[in-house]
Amino acid sequence: MKVYGYARVSTEGQDLTIQRDALFKAGCDHVREEKVSGQASTSDRRELSTLLEFLREGDCLVVTRIDRLARNVKNLQEIVHLLKDKGVSLRSTEQHVDTSTAAGKAFFDMLGVFAEFETNIRKERQAEGIAKAKSQGIYKGRKPTAREKSEQVLKLAAEGFRRQQIADQAGISIASVYRILKASS
Repeated sequence: MKVYGYARVSTEGQDLTIQRDALFKAGCDHVREEKVSGQASTSDRRELSTLLEFLREGDCLVVTRIDRLARNVKNLQEIVHLLKDKGVSLRSTEQHVDTSTAAGKAFFDMLGVFAEFETNIRKERQAEGIAKAKSQGIYKGRKPTAREKSEQVLKLAAEGFRRQQIADQAGISIASVYRILKASS
């Protein structure tokens, strides 16, 4: 049986040292680590994908916290089912989860539900805050840059510039150029 660790932070500026140290202290033989958003799909997290492919029956995957592995219950359950099908157990050092036991499996499922609940509550609060700021005139959203450049786009198109050249000169996307030209015809 081999014990593998997985450490992840969301941004390049964050440090993996604390997770790495905790995983080695928990008995990991090897630790895979990456700096990528937890919102990314499992396949977009290369180190996790490699690790999940590499794990064999009897191995154990260790993370410091469940949210390092997945951000929502669906993704978490997919990973857990994959591990279960391979005969691999999962442990979390900070949340005392061990799927090799019945109690650990139940606790693990509850943690996933609470993690998703917390994410949904955070999104609701953010939406409420934006709505309140909009009603007070504080938040108006991003300023529409392409519409302001409609005249310039139409002028450049009339002068015979190609679509990409227009986009480059106006500092907008080529899709915006096409939208402006379509709206004017």
